[in-house]
This record gives sequence, C-alpha cells and structure tokens, in this order.
Amino acid sequence: MPDARGTDRTTVIERRGSGGTAIIAVVLLIAVIIGGIYLFNMQQAQTSKDHAIAGAATSVSHAADKVGDAASGGTKN
Repeated sequence: MPDARGTDRTTVIERRGSGGTAIIAVVLLIAVIIGGIYLFNMQQAQTSKDHAIAGAATSVSHAADKVGDAASGGTKN
C-alpha cells in the first residue's frame, strides 16, 4: 500500500517462542519423577508391612507350638 509519499512499506513480524513449551515439559518431567518416587516408596512400605506381618505370624506359630508341646508334656506325667 503506498503511503502519502508514494512508497511501499513492508512490515516484518518475527515470531519467537516464549519458551512456554520448554517450561511445561520441565514441569511435566518433574511431576513424573515425583510420582515415580511416590509409587516406589509406597511399594517399599507395603513390602515392609508384609514382612512384618509374616514375622509376627511366624512368632505366633512358634509360641503356639511351645504351648502345645507344654500341654502335651504335662499330660504324659
């Protein structure tokens, strides 16, 4: 479009990224890492509970065996 002096003017618009995509990618990566750590810790906690329950059951079993042996031994005399 010619201006008042009769010359054409061209406007150049440069598009630059604001870095928003990179920021979103970093936030998403951090969220995935935190989620992984959380799930890993939950699995370890469950495994620890399972081992504790198994140990307690074994102790109860041994105690019951001792009581049964004592009861059996007492009736023999």
